[in-house]
Amino acid sequence: MGCNILCTVCARGGSKGVKNKNIRPLAGKPLIAHTIEQALVWGKAKHVIVSTDSKDIADVAMAYGAEVPFMRPERLATDNAPKVPSIRHALVESEKLFKEQYNVIVDLDVSAPLRQIKDIDNCLKMFLGKKPKTLFSVTPSSKNPYFNMVEKRGDGFVRLSKRLPKAVIARQKAPKVYSINGSIYFYSRDFLLDPKNILPFSDKTAIYVMDELSARDIDAEIDFKFAEFLIREGIWKSGRKTD
Repeated sequence: MGCNILCTVCARGGSKGVKNKNIRPLAGKPLIAHTIEQALVWGKAKHVIVSTDSKDIADVAMAYGAEVPFMRPERLATDNAPKVPSIRHALVESEKLFKEQYNVIVDLDVSAPLRQIKDIDNCLKMFLGKKPKTLFSVTPSSKNPYFNMVEKRGDGFVRLSKRLPKAVIARQKAPKVYSINGSIYFYSRDFLLDPKNILPFSDKTAIYVMDELSARDIDAEIDFKFAEFLIREGIWKSGRKTD
């Protein structure tokens, strides 16, 4: 497979959990800057495009080296808008603007500034090797639906979320499950251009397992404080875990 890569960073203006989260300072620079810099240092994407509906975010993104050649339509920037259509829009507009086709589309989430650059590279190697339609990063789940997760029945009582023919009496004996950490996504062009696809799941989806700290999601005040601590204490530098 030839490799012409478009990297997208999606950052709408109306974040609800933390106001102005995408451009709020984290360790001396806006949150979005950490992801942009990782994409640029990785250096394998032809273009690093920020998809946003916010002029403030666009200005910050360009100041840190990303391209914002178009704005995201309002219909793709609501609370209920899924992310895949926004990435599709960025792909279509980029191909028209730059007059070329991208067969690998990488989306890096703003809320995961502690990913390691080697994680992005390992995802690329897996994507080119396995040739899935989609690939995304995960972490081992701390809870397992075959063992210690329950859901309510219609009568208000609960049942185990997933059952096997033989009862699982120890977590170690349960099938391995993973949590999508929302850090790194890879898409094939054909998958992304199909309007029926609004979620990153297909009949050929691969996963890349990251460590828990690299995949830390910034979604609340305490997450900012924890990430600040890791960076300030030198536990994390420039997206790379220290030895």
